Amino acid sequence: MTDPESPAAAPCAGALRRAAPALLGYAAVRALGLVVLALWSAANGGSAHRLLSERWDSLWYTRVAGLGYGYEVRLPNGDVHANLAFFPLLPWLERIVHALTPLSYADAGLLVAAVASLAAAWGIFAVADHVHGRRAGVCAALVWAVLPVGVVQSMAYSESLFTALAAWSLYAVLTGRWVTGGLLAVFAGLTRPVGIAVAAALWVAAITSFVGERRNGGSTPRTDGARPWRRALAMIIAPLGAAGYVLWVGHRTGRGPLGYLDVQAGWRNGFDGGYAFGRFVAEKFTSFPSAPAGAALAAGVALILWLYVTCVRQGQPPALLVYTGIVVALALGASSYFGSKPRLLMPAFPLLFPLAVALARLRPARSALVLGGVAVASAVYGAFWLNGSGPP
Repeated sequence: MTDPESPAAAPCAGALRRAAPALLGYAAVRALGLVVLALWSAANGGSAHRLLSERWDSLWYTRVAGLGYGYEVRLPNGDVHANLAFFPLLPWLERIVHALTPLSYADAGLLVAAVASLAAAWGIFAVADHVHGRRAGVCAALVWAVLPVGVVQSMAYSESLFTALAAWSLYAVLTGRWVTGGLLAVFAGLTRPVGIAVAAALWVAAITSFVGERRNGGSTPRTDGARPWRRALAMIIAPLGAAGYVLWVGHRTGRGPLGYLDVQAGWRNGFDGGYAFGRFVAEKFTSFPSAPAGAALAAGVALILWLYVTCVRQGQPPALLVYTGIVVALALGASSYFGSKPRLLMPAFPLLFPLAVALARLRPARSALVLGGVAVASAVYGAFWLNGSGPP
């Protein structure tokens, strides 16, 4: 057993103490959201447990965990919804937890999401702490917790798992732990298609590091983690998760390297650069009842773009800017599932850093008051949302 005072344990214990305010605050926000959801669902005669673990995409993940790939639904209009659209890491973890515990696949998914959400909050804190300081790190984790669709972080979905892997991969890259960052990028690529954003961020960071060394004539001292072979190995392995699954789907379907795109087309999901979403928003302005919704959507997109520009102005590292840019582009440029865009944007956590920096500059009591009020509003909205249309 490792001695808690040993050199190996001390850094981890110190990192946990440093992140404790962020993790405790995050857990409190999520607990508030779950309590409000349970009360709202009970008042509606429903089940919060079912909403979190047995509806929408969570059902597809549990089917993969229990039955493997090959399940599909053929709709009357000819569309084919195949479970090959869902990346494998979450159902793999559900299967492992189910095998080791008495939990069902659905409850295993909830446990994975709960652990992953805490890991994600810690990773977000670590990245923001590294870039902007501890207070901004705490605020960043809490702002992520109080997002209007933050309740998804507690669902048996893959958003929390992916965000945790992405955040820690980016942190590893920013601190020169190239192989660790590459391995985490592999797992992120096995979680969601947007895992390519993590691999791209690592590549940009590695190239930037290499160019910096060349400009300095190789005179910059290197740590062990910055040895060229480690950086090269990380670049090689980072895309293997996403690429491996996409190629396997192509082989499984017999449609070659583009087979995964055909699977997504069966769900009427693709990438058109935002053309369909733009039309969707524009059509909202054709009638008065829907015009306020259109204005809100346009304002939301403008806010996202403004936050990204602010991230650039605040000097975020290129790896974070590339990662965030790809996540935002894929989310806003998807040609369908317009109601899902808020949760698809959830992994773009560096967008929240300008807000976190602004909150960190306030007096602690004032920032706590702001975050507390938003947390209550987020909890109420999350309960309303899941008991209504909810996410597809």
